[in-house]
Amino acid sequence: MPGVVIVPAAAAGQGNQLPSQRGPRPNILAALSMALPAAAGVAVTALTLNPIGLIVGAGVGLVAALSPKIASQWERAVVLRWGRYVGLRGPGPFWVIPFVDTIPSWIDQRTITTSFSAEQTLTADTVPVNVDAVLFWTVHDPEKAALEVQDYVQAVSWAAQTALRDIIGRTSLTELLKGRMQIEKELQALIDERSTPWGVTVHAVEMRDVVIPAALQDAMSREAQAAREKQARIILGQAEVEIAKLFELASEPYQNNPTALQLRQMNILYEGLKQKGGMMVVPSSIVDSMGPAGLMAATALAGQQQAARDDAAAAAAREESAAAVPSLADIAALHTPLG
Repeated sequence: MPGVVIVPAAAAGQGNQLPSQRGPRPNILAALSMALPAAAGVAVTALTLNPIGLIVGAGVGLVAALSPKIASQWERAVVLRWGRYVGLRGPGPFWVIPFVDTIPSWIDQRTITTSFSAEQTLTADTVPVNVDAVLFWTVHDPEKAALEVQDYVQAVSWAAQTALRDIIGRTSLTELLKGRMQIEKELQALIDERSTPWGVTVHAVEMRDVVIPAALQDAMSREAQAAREKQARIILGQAEVEIAKLFELASEPYQNNPTALQLRQMNILYEGLKQKGGMMVVPSSIVDSMGPAGLMAATALAGQQQAARDDAAAAAAREESAAAVPSLADIAALHTPLG
């Protein structure tokens, strides 16, 4: 049965069998054309007891069986008479003149998929790459496909490979990796321009994979990592600048108000002692500005807060231990005999 033709890139140019070059195509009409004359010959031979009827019937049946043909819905048969083109036949049944008409090609008009590749092809910036792609195309003019080119499937495959190498040769690696859609459009237009005289229309080209050398992949990975690290440092520096501006803005209320500054220092010290609950190292300038009294007051207040937290924790621990120890009444109830 005819079907979608898939031509691997490795098989292109190796004489792969075309859908137009298949073997004999038997059909029910050919079987009937052979059976009816043969049956008539058998009947004549039975009536006359002469084998000539059987021989003539079989010969006529064999010749008649060569006449009827059936083309599938997606096929067109190219008919030559004495070597000259007389037209296309199909879809459906049709008849030819035996030994006069020949059908050299059955053209499949469904979408055909052809995979092709370009190996170790240099880009515009002299980087060797391996590119795999898929071509989707159809035969829109079976007459041209049969008469204008010897092997239209192989011709389309080679045209696709040469076009791909041409596109890669004038494209840089960056454009090849980032601009796939544009390259696919250019590749489709180039292949379509070359294959249109053969009656072929290219519908789409899709690049499946672009493989670059391993050393270059490592270099590109390190370059991308360095770029991201650079961007992270820039963002961190911008954050520091914004923080410095905010600190500058926050310091303006304290410039001409030493009392507010001293209260802020005491609050900072209190918060630190309250959270840490232990020794805290503070700059000597804060101690000088607050004075010993302020420092001792902040320390005492933080100590009271810590003591209150310690007392609450001890009370909670005592309650848990009391709940865990059974009472005397419970112990007596356990030892009292039943009844």
